[in-house]
Amino acid sequence: MKKTLALILALCMVFSFCAVSAYADNDFKLTMRLSHVFGPTEQLAISIQEAADNIREKTNGAIDIQVFHSSQLPTYKDGLEQVASGANFISVEDPSYIADYVPDFNVLVGPMMTSSSDEYEYLINTDTVKEMVKKLEADNIKVLALDFFSGYRFMKTNKEIYTPDDLKGMKIRVPKSQLFVDTLNAMGANAVPIGWDETLSAVTQGVVDGLEGTMDDFLNDGSGEVASVGSLTNHFIGTCGVYFPLNVWETIPEEYQTIIQEEFTASAQRMIEKINSSYEETKAKLEATGHTFNEVDTDAFAKAVAPVYENMKGVTPGLYDEFRAAIAEFHAAEK
Repeated sequence: MKKTLALILALCMVFSFCAVSAYADNDFKLTMRLSHVFGPTEQLAISIQEAADNIREKTNGAIDIQVFHSSQLPTYKDGLEQVASGANFISVEDPSYIADYVPDFNVLVGPMMTSSSDEYEYLINTDTVKEMVKKLEADNIKVLALDFFSGYRFMKTNKEIYTPDDLKGMKIRVPKSQLFVDTLNAMGANAVPIGWDETLSAVTQGVVDGLEGTMDDFLNDGSGEVASVGSLTNHFIGTCGVYFPLNVWETIPEEYQTIIQEEFTASAQRMIEKINSSYEETKAKLEATGHTFNEVDTDAFAKAVAPVYENMKGVTPGLYDEFRAAIAEFHAAEK
């Protein structure tokens, strides 16, 4: 009996210790503000909110990520500066914006570099891109994802565009990213960088002749109301990364870090599946309301944007060829 009692007491002590260890960080609380430009009905906004809600639930409220959509808080370059400065701020942006810190990201998401989410996923899992991600930590930027994929970006205007010549003289709205400006200019347009909150009125008032974006954008961001013709240039991958201040990340208990990373990773993968599986359905919905789509001379546009890579500043020599070779290897392995 004494041995049994001693064993029970010993087990109680072990379970008590485990319970204390498991909840040792019960006093830890962190509130982060997350900002992006997307409207609440767009898939990226839905997927990001899903990740934030899951993180809050799985950490019992210890990590509270408050999501601000539609440019309510700083976005684009200003949002990344908040992260780099160490604020309690998460930026969700196209990877071209982190190219201000590590220029090689311009090559990763450059014009017509990839043509599918599978190709892009392969690239971001290479050692080269992982090293690029690591370099960002010198600027206090922790990358939690690079693949909140919304589809490939194409021209949205009110006329059919087939070649770069068709874009001559047309003013096209682009985000405030130098890569976007350089690319649209190379494609034959006059790129006009405008914040999203001013874009639809700019098209309506004739300040610009159109814009560019993804099929999901076209259906959900209001651009379908001001432009009815989609010319499928597919010049950029539509993707966003999630960027977290490293100094804040390092204060978070490891168990919570794991949850945060897992939820953003899983949410991005679900978004990729959703966007890819719904593309034709989304296109059909738009066509049913009078929108039209046309193919373009892809080779002509690829030739037009080639100088964009030649003129990129600060990038690693040979990186373009390395990425193209990696994509070729990816397809060879599929066969």
